[in-house]
Amino acid sequence: MFKNVTAKLGRSDLNVIAAVLAIKGLILFFGAQAYQIVNDRPLDGANSFLGIWNHWDAALYLKIAETGYTAVGDDRYLIVFFPFYPALVHLTAIVAGNYLTSAFIVSGLASVALGLAFNKLVKLDHSERTAHRAVLFLFIFPTAYFLHIPYTESLFLALSVGCFLAARKRYWLIAGALGALACLTRINGLILLPAIAFEVWEEYRETRQFDKNWLFLALIPTGFAGYLALNYFVAGDPTVFLVHQREHWWKYFRLPWEGALETFRRIDNPKPAEAQITGTQEFLFLILGLASTLAAWRYLRKSYWFWMAANWLLFVSTSFVISVPRYTLTLFPMFILMAILSKQGRWINASIIVWSILFLALFSIQFTRGWWAF
Repeated sequence: MFKNVTAKLGRSDLNVIAAVLAIKGLILFFGAQAYQIVNDRPLDGANSFLGIWNHWDAALYLKIAETGYTAVGDDRYLIVFFPFYPALVHLTAIVAGNYLTSAFIVSGLASVALGLAFNKLVKLDHSERTAHRAVLFLFIFPTAYFLHIPYTESLFLALSVGCFLAARKRYWLIAGALGALACLTRINGLILLPAIAFEVWEEYRETRQFDKNWLFLALIPTGFAGYLALNYFVAGDPTVFLVHQREHWWKYFRLPWEGALETFRRIDNPKPAEAQITGTQEFLFLILGLASTLAAWRYLRKSYWFWMAANWLLFVSTSFVISVPRYTLTLFPMFILMAILSKQGRWINASIIVWSILFLALFSIQFTRGWWAF
């Protein structure tokens, strides 16, 4: 059976799987070593080894997976977290018997699927070498540890990239289904519909014919409709998540330049650590996302550009801009741009790699200590 699977995957796919698993193992190993050195505290057993990553949203996703949603008490605010990831963790825990381990299994499988899908997507327009570089830059990005721990990043990106790949190959039913699941995972899954519409337009320009299979893309927003139904079933209000976002997390719509300016002002925080994490790094990644989006207009497909522009606006147009370095992972076409840029010179390629690994290590240490790292 294993030989049949490897034969179907091919050498390029196997190289990607090996690279993703190797990077995953190194990040988790580094996190464990850094935790013990920095905290002067041992790790005992698998739960301790994985538990150092169980902070912030990870702990909340695990709580949802274990106990579900509720409309009463402090846990009522958990409705703002979309259900597909914790549902998969819950189903996996039925077999694995441990929610923390199950979350790592789900994220692990999703990260491998992401690597494979992204490699295939890039190869539609570029060489295999460029595709492998794009995958590498994605998985060593400074916040790439979120692809391996109990967060939605790997699952959402696997579904989103898979949706783009299916659309590029004109598998419209698959694109619609993957888009719907992405909408059940994160709200920005809704951006897939207008982004993929650019691919519909490209096909129409080629054929000058209407394809009824395009209608399968109407499946995409049904995922979000399912989330609204969950809100109604749990709390009696399909939009209660917006209320909790504003009241508990102080998040509401704001013009993008207002959020960007507020982020820039946080650089002047008298506490150096907070100034760097919530000010300097947030603002630098905000600029990185904007610059990459502008470059995408010239160098990439318009569907990729729209995906980047809409996502960037979504996480900047808010009352309190936060987690931009993590959300920047969503801008997956940016890594194609990095791969293209890296071919202009070895020093450029080396600079991208060194910058990525240095800050990946820094942020990973911060996160495993239980300190805020996006």
